[in-house]
Amino acid sequence: MHFDNRPRQPLTATLQAIPDGKAGTIATLKIMRDVTNAAKRALPIRSLAVQITNGEYQKDWLNEIKRIHQFVRDEIRYVRDVRDVETIQTPEATLKIKAGDCDDKSTLLAALLESIGHPTRFVAVGFQPDDFAHVLVESRIGAKWIPLETTEPVPAGWYPKGVVSRLVIHN
Repeated sequence: MHFDNRPRQPLTATLQAIPDGKAGTIATLKIMRDVTNAAKRALPIRSLAVQITNGEYQKDWLNEIKRIHQFVRDEIRYVRDVRDVETIQTPEATLKIKAGDCDDKSTLLAALLESIGHPTRFVAVGFQPDDFAHVLVESRIGAKWIPLETTEPVPAGWYPKGVVSRLVIHN
C-alpha cells in the first residue's frame, strides 16, 4: 500500500482565468477531479473514511457510502465562496474549517469515498439549458450510480428536481 507523502499544495486554490459558461464548468470539474485524486492518497483522508465506516459490516458498500455521505452532509457547514471569486478548497482545508460550498463538500466526499475504493464522479447540474448552478457526487455500486447531495438534508439517492443541464466528470 502506498500513500503520497509529497509536499502538499496550498490548502485553498483560487481559480483564475476560468471561462464563463459551460467551458468554465468543465474546467472547474477537472480541477475538482485533480484535487480529489491527490487527496484520496493522503493517510488522514483514508483514516477518516475508515473511522467513519467502522460500525458497518465488512463489504456493506451501500452503507459505507451512506455513512460517509451523512458525515459530509451533516458535519461540514455549507457556506458560499468568497464574493465574486470561484474557489476550490482541498479536502484537508474543508475538514480543518468544517465548512465549504457545494464543490468543496463534493471534493471532500469524493476523496473520502475514493480513499476506500468507491468509484465517484462529479455531476454539475443546471435548471436552465447549458447553465450550471450546482455540483454533487455520484458513487457507483455495480452498474448503479447513486447521487449524493451534501448541501440539503436529503438521503443518499436523492436527486434535484427540474434538472435540464447535466455535465459529468469521472474521478
